[in-house]
Amino acid sequence: MRNRGALFFSLVILGAAALFTLLGSLYVVNQTEQVIITQFGKPVGEPIATPGLRLKLPFIQTVNRLERRFLEWDGSTVAIPTRDKTYIHVDTFARWRISEPTTYFVRLRDERSAQSRLEDIIGSETRNAVARHDLIEIVRSDKERTPLKDEKLKAGPVGLGSIGTLPPIEFGRSKVESDIKTAAAAKMAEFGIELLDVRVKRVNYNPDVLDRIYQRMISERSQIAQLFRSEGQGEAARIAGQKERDLNEIQSTAYRQVQQIRGEADARASDIYARAYSQSPQAADFYAFMKSMETYRTILAKDSTLVLSTDSDLFGMLKRAVGRPPDGPAAAPPAPPLVR
Repeated sequence: MRNRGALFFSLVILGAAALFTLLGSLYVVNQTEQVIITQFGKPVGEPIATPGLRLKLPFIQTVNRLERRFLEWDGSTVAIPTRDKTYIHVDTFARWRISEPTTYFVRLRDERSAQSRLEDIIGSETRNAVARHDLIEIVRSDKERTPLKDEKLKAGPVGLGSIGTLPPIEFGRSKVESDIKTAAAAKMAEFGIELLDVRVKRVNYNPDVLDRIYQRMISERSQIAQLFRSEGQGEAARIAGQKERDLNEIQSTAYRQVQQIRGEADARASDIYARAYSQSPQAADFYAFMKSMETYRTILAKDSTLVLSTDSDLFGMLKRAVGRPPDGPAAAPPAPPLVR
């Protein structure tokens, strides 16, 4: 019985050892990774990128897993001077993948080292590219892009420095990004990394430059506002001049019509007077009397005072208006000094 127990215990140990050895020799390759087998720290064989169940030597060989998917790199924001001596803060990002797993594993080992190497190389190439170009090349995305412009500003001055006119560019930010990628990709290939794309995520002005930028923007907006004000004042002056011309034309036309009507009325009145004189001798006296009344009405108001001499025509009219009483002696002449 003791021998049977020992034999059973030995078989259990052997089975457990065999199972542990079998499990140590099996590994699974996922679809999102690639595997490098190392033996005593050195890579052996070719990288394995096909997913499935694989075998290795237990306790001797080690499975090292690397990513097959696209990886991202997000650089830190750095202050860089442009060629025209303007400091800007540039924030870049990139996409990359492991193209040569063996070289990558030997040179870098893990993703953290790769991120550090990307920071050094892409950051350095970004500084070099920005320093070789003016600020407008970094701000404008593409030299083929035509910026929008207010149609009302076409009537103003044209040329560099005028309202709404941007300086010409030779490359644009897209070309600068392409140059950064080309220069950095050649260096990253030595580490088994394929650089897929490099982009500028954000460009901010240095705080010391912001005041100048804002003042320039305010100045340009002020010029545009002044242009609109000038156009409005010119249009207002044109409308006011047209109004004055129309008003003078209306007044002259009305005055001409008034004078024409008055002339026609005077002509008709003269014709009526002439016919009246020819019809009756008393008409002349009646006309003289009516004209005298009109004269009195014109020169004498309710509270007016009039001083006349005895030989004036108006005094004679008043004297004749008083007249001699019928069938009686001649009336005494009134006191000449004052008539109310």
